[in-house]
Amino acid sequence: MILCFSGTGNSRYIAKKIADELQDEIVDMNAKIKATDYSPMKTGRNIIVVVPTYAWRIPQIVSEWLCKTELLSAERIWFVMDCGGEIGNAAKYNRRLAEQKHLWYMGTAQVIMPENYIAMFGAPKAEEARKIVRNAEPTIMDIIAHIKAEQPFAVPRNNLYDRLMSGPVNPIFYHFFVKSDAFRTDATCVGCGQCVKNCPLNNITLKDRKPVWGKQCTHCMACICYCPTEAIEYGKKSVGKPRYHFEQLESR
Repeated sequence: MILCFSGTGNSRYIAKKIADELQDEIVDMNAKIKATDYSPMKTGRNIIVVVPTYAWRIPQIVSEWLCKTELLSAERIWFVMDCGGEIGNAAKYNRRLAEQKHLWYMGTAQVIMPENYIAMFGAPKAEEARKIVRNAEPTIMDIIAHIKAEQPFAVPRNNLYDRLMSGPVNPIFYHFFVKSDAFRTDATCVGCGQCVKNCPLNNITLKDRKPVWGKQCTHCMACICYCPTEAIEYGKKSVGKPRYHFEQLESR
């Protein structure tokens, strides 16, 4: 079984590639988290978790969901993390999570995909994003080969920088940077509600046909990147930056 959480489609694409090759089922963790559904799940022996990298670890909301949800019949777990640059020492915390779930840890793999975190970085334009995805294909196929063979992934890089970023920096980053206060809309907002629909934490409501953000934000960037009129900004940090979601690469 493949458990997938995705902000703007990168992880969803990778999960689908894996599912197609393995003829396996994808469970949408976005929907499970949005519904606060922690009911036990009947799974196969193998679990593949496909997620983006948030502050050099898997997203906190994914960790919380996995901790609360019983995975019936599961024995082994692989973690596949896409990122714009690096995953740090995320493997340490994934191994710890596997042990907590009493699962055999089969490793953590990194896939470089187009950046979407426009609250801090810049996203690539469509052609550059397509190039990044093409370059990721061999890595994705290697990941699939390891899972098919039921082999562990190679041990990822683990230097002082990685340990620092995934260790003390991760909670500091969440505390000081992962906030929704800076989200706003401009006059091009049409009140379509796509941001409400796409938010995995039900953190957005419409008031007078305009989105209002609450305090439970994970910075997945779904609201800002899927806005059909590009009416959402994150303070001044997102102004003028390309919006990125994977589906736009397939539609142009």
